Amino acid sequence: MPLRVLVIDDDDLTRGVVALLLNGAGYAVETADSGDAALLHLQAAPRWPEVVLADLQMPGTSGTGLARRLRALCGPATTLLAMSASAPGDQSAREFDGLLLKPFTAERFAGAIAGRTPGMEKESSTSTKAALDESIYRKLAASMRPPQVQKLYELCLADTETRLATMRHAASDGDDSTYKREAHAIKGSCGMVGAIELQTLATSMERHGLSDDHVASLKEFLVACERLRGMLVAREIIH
Repeated sequence: MPLRVLVIDDDDLTRGVVALLLNGAGYAVETADSGDAALLHLQAAPRWPEVVLADLQMPGTSGTGLARRLRALCGPATTLLAMSASAPGDQSAREFDGLLLKPFTAERFAGAIAGRTPGMEKESSTSTKAALDESIYRKLAASMRPPQVQKLYELCLADTETRLATMRHAASDGDDSTYKREAHAIKGSCGMVGAIELQTLATSMERHGLSDDHVASLKEFLVACERLRGMLVAREIIH
């Protein structure tokens, strides 16, 4: 029987990428779009998963509170793993059995289950000049059919551009929390598909918020989106 994994993430794109990655590695994957939805699902489930993989930053029940409720519900037999686009500065991951920084591979996930992955990994130092992380792209392409890969990158670009529009409105309204929240979502989803330049820009925008020169940052982000799109079209990854 394949190992059962419940993936919890409020971002549709990230949740889908993680599910595809783990399905391709032979795991039986279910998903939930929030901690609260996951708890309801588990309460009605005939069997609990062997592994729960939960994003650390979600609306509603998340972080330490979610880990404690999952542990009380599923017991010690279930491995609880947290995932995040950046190393948390607080103790939100302390109740989990391990932490995976996005993007991660199926091998890294397996290592975390086996207890071989340190609680805190180093963040990638990939240059911002790289539009696409080739190693991540190759792993995705090896685990999915070409139409799925095409759809994945098209969804990533569409999701990023939609969130970018929300960030523009947030900037005009002086809404720093929404601006940072959307940047955080972009950072996670772009990281999962290896869109390194967009991930790096989103990381900076989340960190600095509206205190930074957000007008220049938003323009730079648009240019980076077009650069990635052009590269994907040229390589016939998307049309």
